[in-house]
Amino acid sequence: RNKKAATRSNFQVTPTKRARSNHKVKITTTSNPVRCKLKNAGDQKSLAASLAQSSFQAGNCRHRSHWPDYQQTHCALPLQRDLLRPAQRASIKFGPGSGAPRKENPIVERRPSVEVRTEPKRRTPQEFQYVQFRLASGVARMTLNRPEHNLLNEDMLRELVDGISFVADHQEVKLIVLDSACKVFCGGIDVGEYTSERVFQMLDAFHSVFAGILETSKPVLCVVNGPAIGGGAELAAFGDLVIATPKARFAQPEITLGVFPPLASTILPFLVGPKIALELVLLGEPVTAERALELGLINRLVPESKLEATVDEMIERITSHSGPVLTMAKRAILGGMGLSLRDGLKQSMDIFLNELYRLEDSQEGLRALIEKRKPNWKNR
Repeated sequence: RNKKAATRSNFQVTPTKRARSNHKVKITTTSNPVRCKLKNAGDQKSLAASLAQSSFQAGNCRHRSHWPDYQQTHCALPLQRDLLRPAQRASIKFGPGSGAPRKENPIVERRPSVEVRTEPKRRTPQEFQYVQFRLASGVARMTLNRPEHNLLNEDMLRELVDGISFVADHQEVKLIVLDSACKVFCGGIDVGEYTSERVFQMLDAFHSVFAGILETSKPVLCVVNGPAIGGGAELAAFGDLVIATPKARFAQPEITLGVFPPLASTILPFLVGPKIALELVLLGEPVTAERALELGLINRLVPESKLEATVDEMIERITSHSGPVLTMAKRAILGGMGLSLRDGLKQSMDIFLNELYRLEDSQEGLRALIEKRKPNWKNR
């Protein structure tokens, strides 16, 4: 029976000569040795068997088929060190004179770090200084007005961001129109504020404008009746539709200043292809309105005398459609950029079948077609 117990215990047993009056067991693990005194050999066997069935059950050590009355047991087990190591504890010390006793609490699991950002206060259109904001007949019109060249400073950029955010909260708005009250559409970043102390704030505001244009569900129409330089050319490039006059010209001259335009470098390959994008960025030369039309940078080129009429006509055409359908159409087109033809088609069909046909306006359009009448859009 003792032999069977020794076999089950998975210990390596080494007989030693000791006095019967004071039996000792030495259990050597991968951590510190543990010593205990036993009154007799029976207690010794019980302890070994108990350890074998519990803490050391996963052990893997050799054994011998005899169990003498007095022995020293060695067990080298491939166990994790943390199993027998005392739990780590964290000490909380109180300041002198507090009278509070010293306490110890177990270490708690660390939680993921949380990034905390502070953003400028959102302004209302009534508080805008450099952007004229008008909302009428489903159109939000934002006019750049910082004479003489509409140079983009941080305040002006924040007003553009807040204007786009304001439009997002108004479901009745179907279109955003971005134009200029100056002879220059936009001369780019105001280098006077592009200092080491404000560079991060400026870049954050600058990128927020273009992220807002990309993410807004409303189509954006840019009206260019003068030079669009640097950031101004990027504003026009990010517009969904662009109407220009022969006075317009577009340039990315950043390369001549020892930098490159990160936003233009991203959007231009989608608009004109990588070859033309490289030409525009690496040479930094201005592009006339006529060539911009050939390259696909603008949609319409009209004489200045017909600019207002052309813009009004396009606004009327767009706002005559259902607002939610305009939003889904824009998302289907821009969302497919960068996808394979198969994935782009899958995404477009998913919007068409699972979102478009849930709209009341999609059903109204079909009924109006059958009944040969003008649809009455509910914009829902």
